[in-house]
Amino acid sequence: MANAQTAQNRYKADLREIRFLLFEQFGLGELLSKEPYAAWGPDEVNMVLDEAYKFSCEILGPLNSVGDRVGCKLENGQVITPPGFKDAWQKLYEAGWKQVGVSTDHGGQGAPMALTVAVEEFLSGANVAFAMYPGLAHGAAEVVEQFGTDRQKALYMARMYDGRWAGTMCLTEPQAGSDVGAARTSAKKLPNGRYSIKGTKLFISGGDNDFTENLVHLVLARVDGAPQGTKGLSLFLVPKMKTDEQGNILGPNDVTVGGLEHKMGIIGSSTALLNFGESDGCEGELVGTVENLGMAQMFKMMNGARIGVGLQSVAVASTAYLNALEYAKERKQGPNIKHWKDANAPRVAIIEHPDVRRMLIDMKARVEGIRCLIVKLARHQDGVLVHQGKDDTAAAYHQGQVDLLVPLVKAYGSDQSFRICETAIQTYGGVGYTKDYPAEQYCRDAKIFSIYEGTNHIQSMDLVGRKLGQNGGANLQAFLGDVAKFIAENANHPALGPSVKELQAAQEAVGGTAMRMLGWFQMGQMSMVPIASTRFLEMMSELAVGWLLLDGARIAIEKTKSLPDGEEGAKDRAFYAGKTLAAKYFAMNVLPSVKLKAEILGREDSSALDISDTAFATV
Repeated sequence: MANAQTAQNRYKADLREIRFLLFEQFGLGELLSKEPYAAWGPDEVNMVLDEAYKFSCEILGPLNSVGDRVGCKLENGQVITPPGFKDAWQKLYEAGWKQVGVSTDHGGQGAPMALTVAVEEFLSGANVAFAMYPGLAHGAAEVVEQFGTDRQKALYMARMYDGRWAGTMCLTEPQAGSDVGAARTSAKKLPNGRYSIKGTKLFISGGDNDFTENLVHLVLARVDGAPQGTKGLSLFLVPKMKTDEQGNILGPNDVTVGGLEHKMGIIGSSTALLNFGESDGCEGELVGTVENLGMAQMFKMMNGARIGVGLQSVAVASTAYLNALEYAKERKQGPNIKHWKDANAPRVAIIEHPDVRRMLIDMKARVEGIRCLIVKLARHQDGVLVHQGKDDTAAAYHQGQVDLLVPLVKAYGSDQSFRICETAIQTYGGVGYTKDYPAEQYCRDAKIFSIYEGTNHIQSMDLVGRKLGQNGGANLQAFLGDVAKFIAENANHPALGPSVKELQAAQEAVGGTAMRMLGWFQMGQMSMVPIASTRFLEMMSELAVGWLLLDGARIAIEKTKSLPDGEEGAKDRAFYAGKTLAAKYFAMNVLPSVKLKAEILGREDSSALDISDTAFATV
């Protein structure tokens, strides 16, 4: 059965849900009338959604299981990607799907980020291992766009945006791991103005491929004599192949693939160990003109990558949920609980069983909530571009919210993605654990999301150590104020009142815990911060998701009032009812844990610090 279905598309997405977020909840239509998005209208947005989804299902979806089964191979130092990947790369760029959000100044379509994230969700959900290759190329090109010299932009940008050249980000080293400041890769300035690059980078996603003529690595390295730690790192453009100023390939640049990782998931992505300058022939050029700015420049790509991980997370979790939902509607097993004593009662679809329904609504609420959080971030990013140079206060507010939400999107989205995929397997039962159905691959693929681009503990420390205090704490206060405004306006809502009450308790718990953590910083109780940071990120994420789901439910309830009676409005009525009940479920079953987590943190338990190394186990 598995072999017969390996080329079958199993990807599913709910376009009605995505259109609801874009147009009904987050008012994309209002944005389309303003620069820089005046050329976009609702018709164009809907056409892009339809066609991008079609492309993902027809081209990328059938390759998902192929990439998982075949994987990448290393032959004579060259990575061979799974069958069909090279052709898919060409079709992806010919269709323009990676240029949707690229500025029109650089040959793109200049779409709002809110639409771009929807397109990226389709690509990642259909085949996340494949989507990593163009995603990294795009991110590297953005770094050149923001920080490169005019010459670098002319040489690299267009070729990376249009798919002729790929790209990677190279931070991690075998001895350093997440401790980027311990990097040993070196850079020595040469008489020609370039730098001799020498070192090894590990776990490099898309580290090599067989479908582009060149691949540009963004490499963090330390120039001879630079300070130790992250402050002494510079960022270099290190192409796999040397070129002239017109982009013509001249020959190898002493960048070699030392090996491919044997992984749990994303098998179709070439996660590589790269050696730079083994034969002392690797040259790179400094991004921009100033040394020791590498981390600040790389954060541009890392922040984009972290948002991308959130997108990957919801994309894979969503298709896992929708596939499980389809199975639950078709698989018949056991009688309805109302007839549990009747041995002759007919077997029903498992969606009728209460616990299966609980798992389905739990997945639905979490998927829709994480997607909502991502679109919220995207709308803030669009707000930055709309107000830049016109309303500095509004632009600063939107940028502050982007900064605050990035760690939530990356960490909460990826943690929940794995758990949603796990629940999807449980919904299938025994067959979910087999390769006959896609859930087990989704689960394996999803596990990496919480690890790369900074583990989720790093995200939580970024949140509490940097983001909470940014702008004097104004960004956090603005976020809490937005939630408080919603609570005040909907506290007495006839349908949502009890749910809003839970939201209020969660909002107060998050605000109080943020003050407690500030007290730890001020009183020198620094060791409590890393113990509590992951839990605090969960609290804040659940608050944000609960708020946005309830906001969607409020809109759904209002929309339902104007629907026609009978069959004409039945589909929309069911959709809006699903939005409302998923929000209520999250409010009544998840939000109460925010208050509990705050109480736990308030106990300041130090058991994890007090236990000795030898007390963990005597083996």
